Amino acid sequence: MLNKIMKRGHRKPSKSESIEPPIPTTSASSVTVNHASRLAAGTPPPVTLATAPQCPVTVEVLPMLRDVPMSDRHNLFIRKLQICCILFNFADTMKSIREREIKRQTLAELVELVQSGSCKMNEIMQEELMKMISVNIFRCLPPHESGVDGGDPEDDEMFMDPSWPHLQLVYELLLKYVVSLDTDTKIAKRYLDHSFVLKLLDLFDSEDMREREYLKTILHRIYGRFMVHRPFIRNAINNIFYRFIFETERYNGIGELLEILGSIINGFALPMKEEHKLFLVRALIPLHKPKCISSYHQQLSYCIIQFVEKDYRLADTVIRGVLKYWPVTNCGKEVLFLGELEEILEVTQSAEFQRCMVPLFRQIKRSLNNSHFQVAERALFWWNNEHIVGLIAENRHVILPIIFDALEKNIRGHWNQAIIGLSSNVRKMFIEMDSELFEECQRQYEEKEARTGEMEEQRQLTWKKLEEVAAQTTTPGDNMVIV
Repeated sequence: MLNKIMKRGHRKPSKSESIEPPIPTTSASSVTVNHASRLAAGTPPPVTLATAPQCPVTVEVLPMLRDVPMSDRHNLFIRKLQICCILFNFADTMKSIREREIKRQTLAELVELVQSGSCKMNEIMQEELMKMISVNIFRCLPPHESGVDGGDPEDDEMFMDPSWPHLQLVYELLLKYVVSLDTDTKIAKRYLDHSFVLKLLDLFDSEDMREREYLKTILHRIYGRFMVHRPFIRNAINNIFYRFIFETERYNGIGELLEILGSIINGFALPMKEEHKLFLVRALIPLHKPKCISSYHQQLSYCIIQFVEKDYRLADTVIRGVLKYWPVTNCGKEVLFLGELEEILEVTQSAEFQRCMVPLFRQIKRSLNNSHFQVAERALFWWNNEHIVGLIAENRHVILPIIFDALEKNIRGHWNQAIIGLSSNVRKMFIEMDSELFEECQRQYEEKEARTGEMEEQRQLTWKKLEEVAAQTTTPGDNMVIV
């Protein structure tokens, strides 16, 4: 009996328990096992990052994938991914120099492999590749170092991530995977899912501009290739904007996200959907509120103008929205707004202009009289734009009475000679447009000034009488001070 038990314990393994090649290539009846299919009974799973030995991975130089037989490439590919999953501390430049260089060379080989398409990856290899990419790029970002007041980003020293030699290759690998013609979108969308996209968007807050440029390109490519993700990506970007506008007013990647949206808006079909118009009103226009608008204003202005070019009827909504967030004491921001409004008016039609011209030129009147010469100068430059001058000429009976006082005040008393000259030129343009209207406005202005002078004299006289009465009623013992 004991011998029988011992013989059973030392029986030979059956064929179903023997290790099979991970990627069958010869037998037509063999079943290729992938991550979404079930394993046949008794068939051992292929090697993956999860099933690999749990002992510490040794960073060693491995043979090139193109130099090994096709049957060995799967396991070698997984081993290379294991090496690339090791993260190094780049704070100490003298530590692990050899290991870091091996990882860099391995990443470079993988980039070349995906780009050339010489080795088509099965589903398991794609899944493990995305796991490796996630391990490397999804990390805690360092705290913000520049000022929290939203100043000019050019004044801050550019942050350079010390791990960029590896990060760049990982991002390049992800980009090549997304754009590769060999990548099946039906399979890839399992790994490039909503969770992956959200984590990718979180990385846009990176201080490193080089990383944000890669993220911008990758997210744009994902948006283009994976149509199923498009609504989700737009909503996720909306949420970032809302948090930035109404809570933090701090996010490094607003400019890059707006660049992506500029391309997306350009592709909107007409007539424009209501959700796109709501995005303009609820997200893009309120982006004029934060103090740090100078860091992304160019991209924001491009998106706004794209909307107006797509649907001219939105011009009134956009102009009134910009006026709503007009700065009171920030002269640099006001100059930006004046430039943006000029670009918007260039694509605005007469009917839409007439709807908003009264509140618009009431604000221009205040800008013309701004003591900061750059604000007044930027407002006066509007009269160098032929399209805007044409709109003003058509509606001069409404616009000239609004701004006439501001022009006369500049000509008679502005401290800057350039502003006086520009105001005089605008004055001459209105005389040429309609001399009768100009004379009428001048007459009303002089009457108003005369009334103002009379009121000032009356006020001075009233104060003088009060002082005389106070002096007569004051007794020698009183200590009243007369001002």
